[in-house]
Amino acid sequence: MPSTFTAVSYGPTLPHASLRQVRSVLAANGFEVGAESRESHPGFDCATFALASVGSDKGDAVARLRAALAAAPVENVDTAVVPDTLRTAERKFIIMDVDSTLIQQEVIELLASHAGTEAEVAKVTAAAMRGELDFAQSLHHRVATLAGLPESVLAEVGRKVKLSVGAERLVTQAKAAGHTVAAVSGGFSQILAPLAAKLGLDFALANDLEIIDGRLTGKVSGAVVDRAAKAASLRAWSAKAGIGQGATMAIGDGANDLDMMAAAALGVAFNAKPAVRAVADAQINLPNLDVALVLAGIPGE
Repeated sequence: MPSTFTAVSYGPTLPHASLRQVRSVLAANGFEVGAESRESHPGFDCATFALASVGSDKGDAVARLRAALAAAPVENVDTAVVPDTLRTAERKFIIMDVDSTLIQQEVIELLASHAGTEAEVAKVTAAAMRGELDFAQSLHHRVATLAGLPESVLAEVGRKVKLSVGAERLVTQAKAAGHTVAAVSGGFSQILAPLAAKLGLDFALANDLEIIDGRLTGKVSGAVVDRAAKAASLRAWSAKAGIGQGATMAIGDGANDLDMMAAAALGVAFNAKPAVRAVADAQINLPNLDVALVLAGIPGE
């Protein structure tokens, strides 16, 4: 069956010259624009281009187009190619990473500041998110530095967590429209659980910090939520919600999110590391999750 796609361009502004460049890239890669529209949102503008059908014998055409758009020198403008199976779905499934995606900070670093190990932990976190270290090993190494901290630091850190710009609107508007929203984290359930309850997330999963006699032991309980677990969560939760893979979107920033992003109909790199941006279906290089609503075709308020 032929598949249809929509190209969505977005940036702080969208000069006519930039949109001409985008149209040129679309045409050079054999895509005709059927219809075009523009919208303004708080903090960014966007334009959508309805693309002609792509036959089943042209499976790599979209990949080539995405690569060409990523390489095009269109200053401060990104263009995503989004499958219409996602944009037009009556019910969509959106899953997000937590640290540096749903929220602005890395919780492990906030915790490490109480243990005097923030610099060490930040260095390991950065390497793990670039994909240079095994995530599970790096997590165990970082959590070990927290041994002995009182349980009370979790509530203190929880109060310092700041949602990313647009995060609450993304969840609220998606759920109000009947869609399913989830978060899966290589961080910690003691932080994610109250946040998920506050936002009304449909599903949430993170690692459990082991606590004995009111103090962190420096260990996690149970299996680590790694990149394979994140992808498995997407498949299991979307199936439980009765939503097909073609209507799924995954958003993340680090190497631990790559399998989840690959499993989704649209994998979105949010202010991500270069290695993640290089393989993502789409990029959001603005600190604004409202862009995700536009990509998914979810109308604003």
